[in-house]
Amino acid sequence: MRGPVTQFLFEFISFGIKQAWACLFGGAMVALLLGTFLFYPDDAFLPRYDFLTLSAIAIQAGFLITRLETWEEARVILVFHIVGTVMEIFKTSAGSWIYPEEAYLRILGVPLFSGFMYAAVGSYIARVWRIFEFRFDRFPPLWLQGLLALAIYINFFTHHFTIDIRLALYAATLAIYGPCVIWFRPDEKHRFMPMVVGLLLVALFIWFAENIGTYARAWSYPHQDGVDWSPVSIQKLGSWYLLMIISFVLVAAVHRAGPPKAGKA
Repeated sequence: MRGPVTQFLFEFISFGIKQAWACLFGGAMVALLLGTFLFYPDDAFLPRYDFLTLSAIAIQAGFLITRLETWEEARVILVFHIVGTVMEIFKTSAGSWIYPEEAYLRILGVPLFSGFMYAAVGSYIARVWRIFEFRFDRFPPLWLQGLLALAIYINFFTHHFTIDIRLALYAATLAIYGPCVIWFRPDEKHRFMPMVVGLLLVALFIWFAENIGTYARAWSYPHQDGVDWSPVSIQKLGSWYLLMIISFVLVAAVHRAGPPKAGKA
């Protein structure tokens, strides 16, 4: 028998271990960004960006071979990779951020490793869904979530030419996901969290990871180019929150998520 304090500590540690396991791909990518920034030779035959691309491919292949990731999850990650790369091509052409180093493996100036950074988000959502055995109360209709995700993705492009509707999109996420509760199992019992809170927390950790990425000069925003490093604007947290909606909907489409079939312990 565990007392309440012991139970809390045990579940907290278990939660942290499972989260770290779900972040395996993203954590490996962040470690590569920082490691190559500190130690990769400047005169290496293979450009740093290409080394990152080949390393990401090797990690993804290793996940599939060792069955740390299912083929179903890999298909979702591939879609997210494509979605992210298309957005990268547009955003870099619009000057939103830049990739300052050279690379052979690139499309229209965008190194291919960048798509794996988006894929890392998809990988996390797919893995955490399975590891924590997600269940939901008041889960929104998938078609409604799909329309919201499509509107978010389109606005990432169109706000450069017309009005930015992200405030309306934030309101829409609250209306759609506000009533939703996610149940997750850190140990023996399922615990609950408001869906919106979960999305915000994940977006916050992605923002932290992006700060590491820009510190490692993997990419730079205009205010960081050619000067000493400065943190990524906190406003980017909102962008990552909206991007989380897209990744969540892609994974939900695979899982065909719905209300829990059994009562929650």
